[in-house]
Amino acid sequence: MTQAAPFMSSLMTVKPDWIDYNGHLNMAYYNVLFDSCADEVYAELGFGPDYAKSRGFTTYTAEFHVCYVRELHEGDRVRVSFQLIDHDEKRFHTYQELFHEDGWLAATGEALGLHIDMSGPKVAPFPPDVAEKVAAMAKRHATLPRPERVGRSVGIRRKG
Repeated sequence: MTQAAPFMSSLMTVKPDWIDYNGHLNMAYYNVLFDSCADEVYAELGFGPDYAKSRGFTTYTAEFHVCYVRELHEGDRVRVSFQLIDHDEKRFHTYQELFHEDGWLAATGEALGLHIDMSGPKVAPFPPDVAEKVAAMAKRHATLPRPERVGRSVGIRRKG
């Protein structure tokens, strides 16, 4: 893998049936766009679509946090970035940004992923070949600045 860091997805289009009664992208489909990008990355890391069937492992999302920054509408074309923030032998912390093709930020997503042995199912270490690919991406992404929006929490901010 020699892609530039952070990883950038292929161009995707907001579909008409993804639009809610307010006339913009329904919140569920922001996750679809983030997940589509992750699928592209996961294939490169070695845990793509056939991983479960061929090796008995998969990934689960333990937590996912979306921040909606700007509305998207039918027909908008977007790309999603993917940055590996941290990992250990069983887990990976990722950060994504959803950009309109004109360059403005529409949303961010932050996730904690788990590597799963499907025989349990239980959290399990990456196989050596996958661990090597994850570590290589982590090394490339370690040179990137930590995104400002990483680690945000949900809550009502109160004054004094």
